[in-house]
Amino acid sequence: MKPSTSLSAALLFAAGLMSVVAAAPAVSKPNIIFILADDLGIGSLSTYGADNFKTPNIDKLAESGIRFEHCYSSPLCGPSRALLMTGRYAFRTGMTSNQTGDLLKPANETMMPTVLKQAGYVTAQVGKWAQLPLEPADWGFDEYLRFQGSGKYWNTQPKCKSYTVNGKETPLLDGEYLPDKMHDFAVDFITRHKDQPFFLYYPMSHVHAQILPTPDSKPGTKDKNILYQDNIAYMDKLVGKLIAELDRLKLREKTLVVFASDNGTARGFKEFCTIDGGKQLSGCKATMLECGALVPMIASWPGTTPAGKVSPNLISFCDFLPTLAEVAGAKPPKDVTIDGKSIAPTLRGKSDASLRDWIFVLLRRNWYDREKNWKLNESGELFDMKHAPFSEPLVADDTQDDEAFAARKRLQAVLDQLNPAAGKVDSGGEGKTKKNTRKNQPVQDSQNANTPDQ
Repeated sequence: MKPSTSLSAALLFAAGLMSVVAAAPAVSKPNIIFILADDLGIGSLSTYGADNFKTPNIDKLAESGIRFEHCYSSPLCGPSRALLMTGRYAFRTGMTSNQTGDLLKPANETMMPTVLKQAGYVTAQVGKWAQLPLEPADWGFDEYLRFQGSGKYWNTQPKCKSYTVNGKETPLLDGEYLPDKMHDFAVDFITRHKDQPFFLYYPMSHVHAQILPTPDSKPGTKDKNILYQDNIAYMDKLVGKLIAELDRLKLREKTLVVFASDNGTARGFKEFCTIDGGKQLSGCKATMLECGALVPMIASWPGTTPAGKVSPNLISFCDFLPTLAEVAGAKPPKDVTIDGKSIAPTLRGKSDASLRDWIFVLLRRNWYDREKNWKLNESGELFDMKHAPFSEPLVADDTQDDEAFAARKRLQAVLDQLNPAAGKVDSGGEGKTKKNTRKNQPVQDSQNANTPDQ
């Protein structure tokens, strides 16, 4: 008996569908590069409206992807890096200051490289590992280059006579610029692993103090602001060179590049880092004001992230671990609380919806909960954030403003639920950070934000 016409058509359609599916290439895992600048506030990038800096390569990166307007770290280096690597708030990990890194132990915490390795990624770290304990390899990095302290550039600096590559001390020779050696390491890593998914964590030296001449500085330059501009320009140059290598290797559309900073501008350059025609920003590194923790963040994955998009959504540094895990097809740790929320749908252009109504920021024994227009700190002080990042006036305790009253109630409920005081908070003492004052001036910190190694 001959098959019916309809049955024949169905069989032909099924065969054709199977051949299309077989011919379609499998979706590969993207490479991931996370570039973390040091002490770089929004006032130092032209894509954020900086008055005194030009950063064409970072601007181009933003044009090819998403620029986030409200990304929050911790106001200090070490806590930000722990937040990034673990996806957990500092009162859970104990990394509440630069002095408490020893509380992080592989037996208790799982960092990002270990998560991504489970999804088949080869991993590398190049740059700063100060404040975090042990060696990068102890936390899952297959390869690494690290230096001692912060802000290392030339071998004329203390603790900069050498750097460590995969456990071996390597001398930094006269005339060698450490950021260039780091770039060479990064390029070598991605070149050797171009045919497999890789994760490169690239915490830069720039622009942490000591602010010194770069290889491109004019001989004899002494002006601190010009040297600072030189360092911003060299950082931007290194970002551009790395992107050019991805293009050369034909990896650009296969690679998600994230650029961010660990905290705001160091106090010594705060006045110079204005935006939008001379506007001063509220706060700086090591303060609990807005620009202590508000940092630049750009995500670019050509062909996947929407190009030229600006997102107003609230982003926390703890969001990076679950986000990159989802992008990589990995699973975050299940035996601990992960505070981050994945923004992978945003990076893929699938959703503009904000996953956060609030963000939480902590440094030592001070913290705050911030939503779009309001901020409440551990002392119960409410701040009006409608004109941030330029001002954040304190709201009077006896205000009759219904909106302020409702905001206080919402934010206090979040703080009550988090209950950071019951966690691993700083014991206090000399390192304690002062809270926002009623005059809302930059708070002083016992650490000099312009001192090397902080």
